Amino acid sequence: MRLNFPARQYPLPKTDHRKSMTRKTTILLAFIALKFLLQYVLILPSYDLHRDEYLHLDQADHLAWGYMSVPPVTSWIALIIKTLGNSVFWVRFFPALCGALTILVVWKTVEALRGSLYACVLAATCTLFSALLRLNQLFQPNSVDVLCWTTLYYFLVKYIQTRSPKWLYGIAVVFAFGFLNKYNVAFLVIGVLPAILLTEHRVLFLNRHLYFALLLAIVLISPNIIWQYQNDFPVFHHMKELSERQLVNVSRADFFKEQFIYFIGALLVIVPGFYALLFYKPFGKYKLFFFSIVFTLVVFTLLRAKGYYAIGIYPIYIAFGAVFVAERLKSVWLRAAFIIIPITIFIPVSRVAFPNKTPKEIVDGSGRYKRAGLLRWEDGKDHEIPQDFADMLGWEELAGKVDAAYAQSPDPESTLVLCDNYGQAGAINYYSRKNVNAVTFNADYVNWFDLSKKYKHVVRVKNAWEREAEIKETAPLFNNYSITDSVTTPYSRERGATIFLFVNAKVDINARISREIQEEKW
Repeated sequence: MRLNFPARQYPLPKTDHRKSMTRKTTILLAFIALKFLLQYVLILPSYDLHRDEYLHLDQADHLAWGYMSVPPVTSWIALIIKTLGNSVFWVRFFPALCGALTILVVWKTVEALRGSLYACVLAATCTLFSALLRLNQLFQPNSVDVLCWTTLYYFLVKYIQTRSPKWLYGIAVVFAFGFLNKYNVAFLVIGVLPAILLTEHRVLFLNRHLYFALLLAIVLISPNIIWQYQNDFPVFHHMKELSERQLVNVSRADFFKEQFIYFIGALLVIVPGFYALLFYKPFGKYKLFFFSIVFTLVVFTLLRAKGYYAIGIYPIYIAFGAVFVAERLKSVWLRAAFIIIPITIFIPVSRVAFPNKTPKEIVDGSGRYKRAGLLRWEDGKDHEIPQDFADMLGWEELAGKVDAAYAQSPDPESTLVLCDNYGQAGAINYYSRKNVNAVTFNADYVNWFDLSKKYKHVVRVKNAWEREAEIKETAPLFNNYSITDSVTTPYSRERGATIFLFVNAKVDINARISREIQEEKW
């Protein structure tokens, strides 16, 4: 007899873990790909590099453990860029890479906080569509700085979760790398240490591994400290000059205003994140992060810091906020809205925050730039276009015209190309077809004069408003001189910069340069 048993009812199989991880990885990679794409398309090819970028690129030819304005990490990256061909593509690639890695660290922080896939996507969206898109366009220490801040906070989260000493040593290594990139990372420590004292994590100061990690950090940064000592601590001179010329024009009210602007699309996540750090029970052990941001912002405010110095603070708080918001939002429509809002806000912001319009178009629509405060330069005055954009114009023209003047010299090999500022010197060195070694008594170039050559002629690049003074001061030292050309690019900060050719010196040029160098260093 045949028995007919009912078919066995097996439970539906759970979603395969590998498929889930593959889906997660695919979404993450999509964000990273979009990050790279936006970094390149949000800038018109007609813009040159920024004046600061030329200085950093020139550091590749003058490797040292320190420079007058920055520690050495930027020069290491510049050397890699030079090895890869020194093209604009690679100059923009590495800041974009730092931005992509920042998104990755934020994503990993959400995962460490047990956030869902939606929380990861929300955090990545808020991080992507923020001021980081502008920051990551320029080859400056700032992109590495933000990455180091975010990574340090992430390692602190992991230490709180595991109490494993390896995270303390990881913090030490990242801090040292961040310090060797930009001293700004010290303000993170200034904020975190008192915050630890205010919470139950104060027992950390009884952990011997903390002091071993501190020793490791000191050893790693010591080459730069020794360099500073050997060079009479130029960082203090730079900070004094910065305070007198730029930070004195920084309004504390503007500092806080800029904090809102930088991550305006992420405020719906960041603000709940602050609340969660104080009152959300699963975040109870992370309360020190709330106190940390308070201490850091207070110090920045007291020192009249520029607004962008604090950008590195916020990505970690986006991670906290995304986890909390994702846990609270159950409606599909609300979840979709929280993803759409940062993108929607970014669209009008992108119309003014990026060099994706010609200078003429910016001037014609200057109202929106003025309302956003973008026409105000570091001198405290409003100008025709944003300062950063003006600093990305006229450089290639300048280099071409200096090349032409250099070729007119009776003996190019004994001709010095002397500029007024580091932007001019760096841009000439970057774009020159004549392998010109331009220098200036400004910034690190004061250490880069090649006095093994005997100079008889000078190609001089002088700011427009000092043209007559240059003729009066320098012309008597030579048998002949001519004005060969000037920068004509509209709206360039260097517009009007005049190119002189002084030939057949009547005095010892090398001796005068040596005196100038000593006076500048003194």
